[in-house]
Amino acid sequence: MAHLLHLDSSLRSEGSRSRRLSAHYAKLWSAAHPDGTVTYRDLAVDPIPHLDEAGFTAAFTPEADRTPEQNDSFKVSTELIDELVAADTVVVGLPLYNFSVPSTFKAWFDRIVSERTLGRLTETKLVVVTARGGGYGPGTPREGWDHREPWLRHAVSNLGITDVTFVDAELTLARESPQMIPLDLGAAEDQSFAAALAAIEELLAA
Repeated sequence: MAHLLHLDSSLRSEGSRSRRLSAHYAKLWSAAHPDGTVTYRDLAVDPIPHLDEAGFTAAFTPEADRTPEQNDSFKVSTELIDELVAADTVVVGLPLYNFSVPSTFKAWFDRIVSERTLGRLTETKLVVVTARGGGYGPGTPREGWDHREPWLRHAVSNLGITDVTFVDAELTLARESPQMIPLDLGAAEDQSFAAALAAIEELLAA
């Protein structure tokens, strides 16, 4: 049975473009897989504890020898890994914060890297729908400043995931940022978001 793991990481509950894009993907995926299963996790509303010494050492400690702190941390990681391993498709709503991923997503990722996932997720499909406030495309002053995609592609390849698609919406602060409002980029923002929605629809139609 098809299984989708749907992750959101935007700190914004209202006005989040990455949430809208991931929800659009999940809705179309569910329509295409009426008997499928969707597991949803909101990493901003219910943040994952960052990997600590107890969690790291628990993976290398026999269960009978673990401390209560190690057991608690190991349980968190196990639940997240179970969700990931069960999914054949993962969609992530991923905003750009300070040129990289939200720390909530990084906390999740650090927890799911284990002997159960390293090199083992070769059949898993990853779709990353992103939002970024400015323009980072070719020829722009900030070309290359968005470090999410190169980092994440390398990171998931370590897990065996090679089927990775990024769908980007940008200029999302065109109507909110005092620095961007005078540039009158609202139409360009709308065009970018519409193109992202269309790209998602093409993915699910394939």
